[in-house]
Amino acid sequence: MRFRYEGKAFDRRFLPRLTTREIEAMPKENVLIVLPVGAVEQHGPHMPVYTDALLGEAFMAAAFEHLPEDAPVWLLPPIHYGKSTEHADYPGTITLSAQTLMMVLQDIAASLARSGFRKLLLFNTHGGNADLLGMMAREIRAATGLAVYRLDPGAVGYSDPFTDDEEKAGGIHAGDVETSLVMAVCPDWVHAELAPREMPRFPDSPGFSFRAKSFAWVMRDISRSGVAGDATKATPERGEAMLGRAGLLLAAALMEIAAFDMHSLRE
Repeated sequence: MRFRYEGKAFDRRFLPRLTTREIEAMPKENVLIVLPVGAVEQHGPHMPVYTDALLGEAFMAAAFEHLPEDAPVWLLPPIHYGKSTEHADYPGTITLSAQTLMMVLQDIAASLARSGFRKLLLFNTHGGNADLLGMMAREIRAATGLAVYRLDPGAVGYSDPFTDDEEKAGGIHAGDVETSLVMAVCPDWVHAELAPREMPRFPDSPGFSFRAKSFAWVMRDISRSGVAGDATKATPERGEAMLGRAGLLLAAALMEIAAFDMHSLRE
């Protein structure tokens, strides 16, 4: 699959391809600006450190293909680096501090507000960014007046039909899902012969997981290989199927967010 600077996302809906005059003349009241935020960090012995940033681009390329021609949705260049301190002691990980990422987000949002835009979506493909982006969405809302939204691709359930319960519970990093996706997008970037299987061993306590009764961790606390999941099950065919489903679901989510009026929540 080829997607960088081609296809609907980049050829017709990539905001920086416009001139300053075109952006000035654009009606902005209902326009949703999408800012992908990824990461450059270790993904085990078999996957590129660019995985999270790469998949952010691929998800948006797939989603924009399903948007109506008149959809008021425009794409920004991604923030490729994220808050990856949990992977900082692995070679190849390039992490921003929380403070740096917060300031970058704040400055981008302030610039968009000065240009007259009113809606911003933070599209996140790295779990380590999630808490910070949730906090910054509110900070940006308060500081700029922008309506700010946050969306992670996992929230639309694109991988649910393709994974078992074990992978759903513990496959959070470089396992079956991510490996299958990268096999579909950039197959030459995956060393399938090195793919490991390593699942975190949670206590028998009911509900103890990454999502319930959660705990602070760095990757070496939960994995020797740098993987949490079963990458040995990954296939490019399943990756293609997941990406196709993600494109449809994310396009619907983008249209729903673009149409949402914050003031409709008030009586």
